[in-house]
Amino acid sequence: MTRTLPTALTATAVVAASSANLGPGFDSMGLAVSLYDEIIVETTESGLIVEVEGEGAGQVPLDANHLVVRAIERGLRETAVSAAGLIVRCRNDIPHSRGLGSSAAAVVGGLAAANGLAAQAGASPMTAERLIQVSSEFEGHPDNAAAAVLGGAVVSWTEAGAGEARFAAAPIRLHPDINLFTAVPQVRSSTAETRILLPEWVSHADARFNLSRAALLVVALTERPDLLMAATEDVLHQPQRAAAMPASAEYLAVLRRCGVPAVLSGAGPAVLALSTRAELPAEALEFGSRNGFATARMAVGDAVKWTSGVTVRS
Repeated sequence: MTRTLPTALTATAVVAASSANLGPGFDSMGLAVSLYDEIIVETTESGLIVEVEGEGAGQVPLDANHLVVRAIERGLRETAVSAAGLIVRCRNDIPHSRGLGSSAAAVVGGLAAANGLAAQAGASPMTAERLIQVSSEFEGHPDNAAAAVLGGAVVSWTEAGAGEARFAAAPIRLHPDINLFTAVPQVRSSTAETRILLPEWVSHADARFNLSRAALLVVALTERPDLLMAATEDVLHQPQRAAAMPASAEYLAVLRRCGVPAVLSGAGPAVLALSTRAELPAEALEFGSRNGFATARMAVGDAVKWTSGVTVRS
């Protein structure tokens, strides 16, 4: 039986950006980074008000089509509660359409905020495993969503079933010597548009190459960061997307020529560098500056946090 939430309940969720693929781990490897969106939800007597600050302001819909709202509604159904009306406030730091998991963060954050509302009504909130499942259903694959839920680095996978596909993930411990750097351009890119650039079939040789590199990537991320250059090589998606984002492809080449392991972040056009160096080489920084990339050192992102009531993001 569905319970209707009383008015004036509030909940907040804070969720990290994420980088998917990490080179060879197509649709399976993910890593949360320390850019965060905050979602604050309040129950009301009726209607829907959506407010957006920061990234996406003036560009995303402010109605029931907003991805966060859709996720909140799904989360309420999952926890068997409903709301007569909602005020949804989104404070966004994660760049949109750059390959840093903004859509996954919106979904995970909306679901987590629904957890915060449901908990106040005595309903059982979704577990982390269920959050991964439901958020991955929105995404179609679990790499970004799992990283946003669990934080840190994850290996994720999909199991085909008789009904819905089952999405799951396991965290892995990132080696403490690895430093993360994001390079975010001003231009945008759509995951759907870049995915159609990928061939339907790949050769056995290319599949074998990426399988070896994906296995090596887990070793490099957890125990042997000296292997990251070889471990981040890929032949299944980055070369195919290069023509659609030439500046990002060139930045990858510059970083790797300087000895910095670097990958396209998700479907791009952002670039992620994983290095044991404390700073990026001057040549790479200069290239980024000349070509409109905002380059920053990042910490590993935290797992999604949700609370009943409003908290102030630090």
